[in-house]
Formats: sequence, C-alpha cells, structure tokens
Amino acid sequence: MKVPFAARMAWREGRHGWRRRTVYLGAVSLGVAALVSINSFSANVTAAVRGQARALLGGDLELSSRTAFPDSIEAVLDSVARAGVPVARVTSFGSMVLGTRTGRTRLFEVRAVEAGFPFYGEVRTDPAGLWTEFRSARRIVVDPAVLIYLDVRVGDSVKIGEATFAVAGVVTDAPGDVGLRTAIGPRVFMPAQYLNDTGLLRFGSRAWYRAYLQIAEARAVQGFANRHNALFERHRVRTETAAEEGEDVTQALGKLTSYLGLVGLAALLLGGVGVGSAVSVFVKEKLDGAALLRCLGAPQRSVFAIYLLQAAALGFLGAAAGVALGLVVQTALPAIVRDFLPVPVAVAVSWSTVLAGLGLGVGTALAFALLPLLRVRGVTPLRALRREFDDVAPSPWDPWRLAVFSAILAGIVLVSLGQAPRREVGLAFAGGVIATAGVLWLTARGLMWATRAWFPTRARYVIRQGVANLFRPGNQTSAVILALGFGVFLVATLYVVQKNLVDQFAVDARADRPNLVLFDIQVDQRDAVAGLLAARGVAAAGVTPIVPARITGVNGRPVEARSSNWALRREYRNTYRDTMVNSERLVAGAWWTEPRPLGDRPRISLEEEVAAELGVAVGDRLTWDVQGVAIETRIASLRRVTWARFQPNFFAVFEPGVLERAPQTFVLITRAEDPLLRAELQRDVVLAYPNVSALDLTVVQRSLDGLLSSVALAIRFMALFTIGSGLVILAGALSASRFQRAREAVLLKTLGASARQLRQIMLTEYIAWGSLAALTGVLLAGVAGWALITQVFELSFRLPALHLAAVWAVVCVLTAAVGFANSGEVLRGTPLAVLREISE
Repeated sequence: MKVPFAARMAWREGRHGWRRRTVYLGAVSLGVAALVSINSFSANVTAAVRGQARALLGGDLELSSRTAFPDSIEAVLDSVARAGVPVARVTSFGSMVLGTRTGRTRLFEVRAVEAGFPFYGEVRTDPAGLWTEFRSARRIVVDPAVLIYLDVRVGDSVKIGEATFAVAGVVTDAPGDVGLRTAIGPRVFMPAQYLNDTGLLRFGSRAWYRAYLQIAEARAVQGFANRHNALFERHRVRTETAAEEGEDVTQALGKLTSYLGLVGLAALLLGGVGVGSAVSVFVKEKLDGAALLRCLGAPQRSVFAIYLLQAAALGFLGAAAGVALGLVVQTALPAIVRDFLPVPVAVAVSWSTVLAGLGLGVGTALAFALLPLLRVRGVTPLRALRREFDDVAPSPWDPWRLAVFSAILAGIVLVSLGQAPRREVGLAFAGGVIATAGVLWLTARGLMWATRAWFPTRARYVIRQGVANLFRPGNQTSAVILALGFGVFLVATLYVVQKNLVDQFAVDARADRPNLVLFDIQVDQRDAVAGLLAARGVAAAGVTPIVPARITGVNGRPVEARSSNWALRREYRNTYRDTMVNSERLVAGAWWTEPRPLGDRPRISLEEEVAAELGVAVGDRLTWDVQGVAIETRIASLRRVTWARFQPNFFAVFEPGVLERAPQTFVLITRAEDPLLRAELQRDVVLAYPNVSALDLTVVQRSLDGLLSSVALAIRFMALFTIGSGLVILAGALSASRFQRAREAVLLKTLGASARQLRQIMLTEYIAWGSLAALTGVLLAGVAGWALITQVFELSFRLPALHLAAVWAVVCVLTAAVGFANSGEVLRGTPLAVLREISE
C-alpha cells in the first residue's frame, strides 16, 4: 500500500530534533496523567462501593429516627421478626466517657448495639472475636483513639452516664469506616441491654434510633419500604436501602474526585499553552522548509498536513506517556485519600478512562497546536528567496484562526462541564480559566508595550539588553507569563482558601472566644452547673435555652402534604431571646424592639436559607408542635447566620414570653485558658451530672485542622501536576528562547562580551518574566480567594499578604534558576561550538 506523501514527509522530519520536542510531550503528558489517575481511581471507588453496599449499610434496609420508634413502628418490626426476617437495633448518641483510673473525660459517640449487627461485613477486633462475645457482660469495645484520649488500657473501667463498663478491646476495622470520621468522632460500642442503666436518654437528649433488616431480595426490600411508606412518613422515620447507601457514598466521593479532577484539568489546559508555545517555535523553524516544498510543487494542503500529522503524532505520544504515568499514580491515590475511603479500593485499569485520556490529550494538543500551524497555510514559494520580505504576521481576523479560538473555548467549557460535579461549578471553572488566561495574556502584552514605550535608555548596557529581549521578535514573554502565572494562580488560590478556612475555625483566634461548651443541662441543673464553674473561678459566658419543636403547619396548611421537604420533616432546636448575637445579621423585617401588640401572634426570626426551603417570607405564619402544644407564630424577620462561629446558632429564634414554660434544656459556654483546668471542669461536671456533656473546642479545632490538612494534601498532590506542567512549560519556553538568543550570545561573545555580562542580560530578562508572572498570579489568587471565601463559604476574608509575597519571591528565584540551567551551554561554550550546536 502506497503511503501518502504527507505521511512520508512527516515521518522523515519527525525522526530528528527529538530533544526540542520533549517539552511538547511533557506538557501534554502531565495533564493527561492527572486526569487519568483521578478518573480511573474514581471508577475503582465506584466499583468498590457498589460491590460492598450491603456491608456499608450493615443490612438490606435501615429505618432511622431522631426519636424512639412509636408503637405502630414497633409493631411492624415485631411482625417481620416473627416472619423470620432478622432485625437488629443500634442506638447512637453523644456522651461523656470518664476513665475511672485516669480521671480523663471526653465526648464520644456511643453506640448501643444489639446482637446480629452488622448482617453483612466483618467487624475485626483486638483481641480477635470480641464482637460476638463482649455483649455477655458490662463490657465495651472502642476505637483505638478512645484509649489514647482517656489514657486507659484494655481491662480498665470507664463510666458512661451512671453505668460502669470494662474495656474489653478495640475495633481495628469495621464496614464503612472512614479514617477522618473515626479520628474526629471516636466510637464506643456497648451492649444494647445496658442502655437504660446509663440513665442518659432523658428529655432533650439527641439520639439516633436505627433498626436494620436483613431481606435478601432487592425487590422484597423495596416492596416492604413502599408498603409502609405512609406510616414511616407520618412518624418521620427515614428509610434507606443498601443500594441507596452505596449511591450516596459514591456521590459524596465523586464530588471529591471531581474537584481534584478540575485541578488535573487545569494542568492539561496549562499543558495546552505549552504545546502552543512549542509548536510556535517549531513552525518558525520549518517555514523555510515549507517554502521549499512549495517551490517543488507541493500543494498548500499537503504542506499543512505534514506538520499537522507531526503535531498529532506528538500529541498521541505525549497522551500515551501521560496515560502510563496516570496509571502509576492511580496506585498511590488510595494512600493519599485513605481518610475519605469507607471501603478497600482495588486498583484496576478503567479502559474507558484510558481512551478518554488519550482523546483529551490528542484533542488538546491539536487544538492548541493549530493556531501556530495555521501560519504554514500562508507560506508562499517566494519565501525561499526573500524570507525577510515575506514573513507577514497572521491576521487576527483570519476566519480559520477565529474558528480555532472558538473551538478551544467551546472545548474548555464542555470538558469542564464533564469533569465538574455540578453544572454551575463547571461553568465557573471554565469562566475562571478563560478569564485568568485573558488577564495573564493582557499582562504579557502590557509588559512588552510598557518596556518598549518606556525603555530605560540611561540604564547599564546589560539592563537595556535584557529589557529589549522582552519585546524583540521571537520573544517568549507571553508563553512564560501565561504558564508561570497560571500555575502560581492555581496553587496560591488553594493556599489562600485553606489559610482562611483554618483561621476562621481557629478557636483561640480571639481572646474572648469561648472554648468550652456544656450542653444537655436540665432546668433544675442550670444554676448548680454555673455554680460549679464559678467555684473554680470560671464564669459562664452565656446560657442559652433550647426547646425542641416541629413544624406542623405553614400559613394554616398542615405539613403532611409537603412532607418530602427536609425543612418540614426535621426537628428544630429553637431558642428565645430579646437581642441578636454577633454571628447574625438581619436581612429582612425587623427585630422585636417593641412589645407585641395585643392579640398578635408570637413573633419569630427565621434563618434566610431555611425560610427559602419552606417557601415563606416576613409576615407568613408557622405552626409549631412544642411537646404536644400547638403554637402559631408570625415571621417578623429573616437573618443571615454565620454557622462557622463556635457559638449556639439557630434556624428559628422566638421572642421572649412564649417558650419560657416549655420543656427545655440549656447550653452553657465559657472560657478557661488553662488546658488542665478545662479537663478538670469536664471531669467534675460529668461526675456530678452524668447526663451533661462537655465539648472542649480546642479538641474540635485539632480535629478540624486534621480534616482541612487531609483535604489540602489531596488537592496539593493534584496541584503538583499543575506545578510540574508550569515548570516543563517554563523550561520549554526558556529553551526556545535559548535557541533564538544563541546567535545573539555568539555575536556578543565575538565582540568581547564576558560570560558575566551575558548572565546579567539573561537575569534581567528572567527576573522580569518571573516577577510579573508571579505578581499577576498572586493578585488573581487574592481575588479568587476572596470570591470563594465570601461568596461560597460566606465567611470573612483576610489576605495572607506575607505568604503571597514569599510565593512571589520563590517564583522569581525559580525562574532565574531554570533559565540559567537551560542556558549553561550557551554561557560556557565557545562561539564556534555554540554555532555548531544550534545548527544541528
């Protein structure tokens, strides 16, 4: 079979100059590696979760409620149990646990477990086999962190409420365990038959009541749930099947991998910039050869096809290398994000992801290579004779160029939408990428215009020569600033967001911020608990009443007709007060500064987002069931609440004079500077009032820091691909500049310039590139960080100026270092050796 002319010529030319095309391959491969590793890992996680959905749930069907199951639900459970369907119950609640030997205490999640649970999966313990044996006596098994926090050993006794248990062993592995969850909320497992002995489940105590059913056939599971759906909804009992649990976990993990995938996509798009830069230099080198081919009779389309085939082949090789690297990285990802994984993940090749990565890599390479390749279309045979008169810059309004630009923009949007977890996130990412690239390109053009307009004519020669290199023909200013600036922008934005989140949640950021919370305080214990603190020299910073209630009507309509709305189904924990707190801001209506008019309904203030979910506004009416008493209220105002503040915040606040006589508990917040004093206060309160729970917010802070650090580690790991792409492109751009400036260096050396002067010229150029690119990147990162913190997280923003300045300095030094590393042979070599090297 006869090989077409264009293919033969592409092969012949492609056999030479591989060293100069390394940048092309590297720019494509890193971005493809990031996407392939993330998407393949996501496919592995999805397969693992679906295969172990029953083990994740612990049964085939879960019934759960915030209150104890009513008699009608108990009757259903008893009937299915008599029919031979295994049923197991688990009651979960937060409680203080006291180590009797050490005196240490801390809030843990306590799970009272019946025999048989879980029906699927295996709970491993140390010593082995404890899960089926520890229920025979007053014994517990715990997460390993419990032993550390309480400084207890296996065999020691601990006190949970009014009951004492022996620590029988630790749980080393359980279905659905997630590293971060068990670290932040360590669990204590106790036999369900001793739950009443603790005396903890009193009025106002929050607990989850769950019943698990083992129904082998999926059709029978759904049939049972549908048959009793009306009963479950009437009593606000949630149902979840194993398939639904697997879907929920897959969706949650999918969001994490999608966000990480966007970071990988940024690396691929940045690689596209490098491809465009490399091909631009490649095309400039081949214009004379293209003109010669035209002289020999080659059609314009054949000449264009030669170099397009080379670009496609290089794009395929780069994408293939990226796929191979991505599959290697994929094996490391389970260890990087292990704290987020509820199931073991087996690493397997996802061929659909591999093919998609190849397609994206080749498509990106071709899209960004087409712009410079279009110059080949305009090469005439006369260029072979009069190069200096025939080198005309392409018109910006060339319809082919406009079509390629449009295709690139459309591709960015489509790929972003496909990679993002939600449509609006994809559009925002694509818009951010395009806007950032536009600002960086304008910055580069502005630098070239400014240096030409305000050229430092009185500066030293080496400074003038270095500045002139920024705008001379063949300069790499746009490519370097775009590559460097984009990489700096992405990494700096991630850092700015992380820093602000950590600072916002810092418990001890203000001298007066509370760091100890006591809750579930009964009415008759309020004064006594405050007195216990006062005896140790600690004053209560605030005591807040909490009154549980449910919404039963909206504007006179009963809520059963709209019971699918979570805002109508949930139980609210409301409060009453006459003033607003510093975490709230009024956005509609007015606060109750005047007495309520005679005959008017009691007034409430509603949080704006829950009001939107309920579909109500100022003036609308809500009917509440407060422990069997119906209270109809009028919405007097809407508030915006900063939920991140460590203080009691509420969806609904009642005006005084309405709930004071309702059954209620209290939350007390205070501050104790000494960690030892905080520990002693918690111990004393638990010993005196076992039902009261205490939370040291500094412990929450450490857990939160660990969570944010783990998330940041995963994001930084993927950001390494972007940094790597930036470094490859920087090296490539500087390498291209090296070949174009080599003749200049030869001429200067021939005229007597020293290596020191050449270094100063290059340093001026590199510092200008690096400083402006880094400055633009950190400024854009500040803007993006502000938008994310204030608009997405709705928190106050603080710019870490010193840290960003450090990023700027590091990038400047790095640019100069990479530049000199690429220019070593030019600086050290003789003029004749350099001429021979660049003419190869």
